Amino acid sequence: MDLATTIGFFGGILAVVGTMLTGGHIAPFVSMHGFIIVFVGGFFAVMYTAPMPVFLGSFKAMGTAFKKHDYEIGPLAKTLSELSAVARKDGLMALEGRQMPHKFVQSGLQMLIDGSDEHKMAEQLTQDIAAMKGRHTARQDVVKAWVELGPAYGMIGTLIGLVEMMGNMSDPTLVGKGMATALVGTMYGAIAANVFFGPMATKLKNNTNREVAYCEAAIEGLRSLSRSEAPRMIIYKLAVRLPPDQREELLAAA
Repeated sequence: MDLATTIGFFGGILAVVGTMLTGGHIAPFVSMHGFIIVFVGGFFAVMYTAPMPVFLGSFKAMGTAFKKHDYEIGPLAKTLSELSAVARKDGLMALEGRQMPHKFVQSGLQMLIDGSDEHKMAEQLTQDIAAMKGRHTARQDVVKAWVELGPAYGMIGTLIGLVEMMGNMSDPTLVGKGMATALVGTMYGAIAANVFFGPMATKLKNNTNREVAYCEAAIEGLRSLSRSEAPRMIIYKLAVRLPPDQREELLAAA
């Protein structure tokens, strides 16, 4: 479980709900009309921004934000340096059956074992990265659509509420209540965009960037492996991709 996502997500919800409760009750902030227009109306509006498989896949993508992903380059460098030591001594075939920490690395290693040269291997893996980025971007665009359409539908709900309120101006006692009900739609839209989907879209984008960086480092390490470069050289090449403190720790352990 990704603690940052979990704590941030539920912490944001608690902060909003807690603030509502400071007034003593939450009833003024509950509106079925506002919920329907923002979340149900928004659901269908977002649906037609993308093909159905992409739309449905966006919910699965949001679920992955709560999972912990191992995209650490330091352990990858150590693993590839160990493989290099074996390959230099017994050949690449000796690596057959080795389990890698990421299926991307596993795929590249298997290509080398099967006889692909480093250029073909790197070209194929680069295409895999591009395809992955395309899939991730399509799903992230669906999440971003919530950020854009949530507040818009909230404003629609507010306008509907104002029209209804203006139609009941004959009873001044209902004006304040009607105004409060109308504004709930805007509030729901702001919550949808800034508590739920805005941070989620950023998280998914950052996870993709981390995975791409990991995969690019893997390509560099696998190319060195195919050239039978020294294990320490692989450590040096991948260490430059790390922050200074992690780089020093990795080099000290090499």
